[in-house]
Amino acid sequence: MKLHLASPAATERLGVLLAAHLPATAAVLHLEGDLGAGKTTLARALLRSLGVEGPVRSPTYTLIERYDTARGEVAHLDLYRIADPEELEFLALDELAAEARLWLVEWPQRGHGMLPAVDLVLRLAVQGAGRMATLDPVSDAGRVWADSVQRAWEQAVS
Repeated sequence: MKLHLASPAATERLGVLLAAHLPATAAVLHLEGDLGAGKTTLARALLRSLGVEGPVRSPTYTLIERYDTARGEVAHLDLYRIADPEELEFLALDELAAEARLWLVEWPQRGHGMLPAVDLVLRLAVQGAGRMATLDPVSDAGRVWADSVQRAWEQAVS
């Protein structure tokens, strides 16, 4: 499914909807797109919507930022600086997988084979002054999540 995001505010609105319709079980969301496509903007809005009040940093240099929310722990990973997936071994991803309620993974292709199974892939692409968001569910939970977000999006814009 494709959603046109006319502005940064629309990208943030999508982040809010993703948080509002989060699956009941643990979920993994891959955020794909070129530099400047809006991945961190979307992740920040999603985290704020889950109640994160302090600084929401891009994990470009730390690789991972963890947040406690009322809905459970969220792990925000940015793998842009990873050259080889095996570099992730020192992050104790097995432990994280047991604790995190939600994984937000930017540049997931750089962690291929080291990450938990994805539920929903969200691709952001620059389109004129706005963005095009493509939601591609991979699991049953991801399909329900994407469908719920799409219905809410359509209600909001109509």
